[in-house]
Amino acid sequence: MPLLSLRDLAIGSLKPFSNHLYEGDCVALSGPSGSGKSLLLRAIADLDPHSGACFLRGEPCDQIPAPEWRRMVMLTPSECRWWLPTVGEHMPAAMPSSWYEKAGFNPDVAGWEAGRLSSGERQRLGLIRTLSRSPAVALLDEPSANLDNRNRDRVERMLTAYLAEPGRAICLVSHDQEQCLRLANRFWNIIDDKVRELSELTPTFQV
Repeated sequence: MPLLSLRDLAIGSLKPFSNHLYEGDCVALSGPSGSGKSLLLRAIADLDPHSGACFLRGEPCDQIPAPEWRRMVMLTPSECRWWLPTVGEHMPAAMPSSWYEKAGFNPDVAGWEAGRLSSGERQRLGLIRTLSRSPAVALLDEPSANLDNRNRDRVERMLTAYLAEPGRAICLVSHDQEQCLRLANRFWNIIDDKVRELSELTPTFQV
């Protein structure tokens, strides 16, 4: 059984799209700027109005309470929001400090003021905030766009470890073609309002 199923999913100008994610899949999603990549992720996470249906392990989204769906099919946006004073207040209460270390932080980062984080720090900590909650499907919108190579490698190690756990899948937006080749086993591309699956990475994948 697929882990996540999309049936005639459409949002904005995107035409209806049907496909599946299976356990262990990492799907790289790309297309021109403004083509609807982020919108598609938000539709899958049930954050914006859309048509069509999504299913998690065969159970329809509309039969699962919205907060529970969004915990199991969780979006990490390209710009994570931080609405509480400190970093630690945004994390699960029982989260081991080793999560911070995986992303290159000392555990005392939990006490840092969230409003003073750099864009790269927000990005890494936003990924921790998602992965530490163990969603079934992680929807990641450019999770390493603002990072240097060292921290990009840390992020990729975290994603590889996450995928190695049972019952996990990723849908990843990235403009880094080499990263897509390292992480993804499947490729979706948006062109002319249509989402299509590619059999391999092609020059048109990154536009």
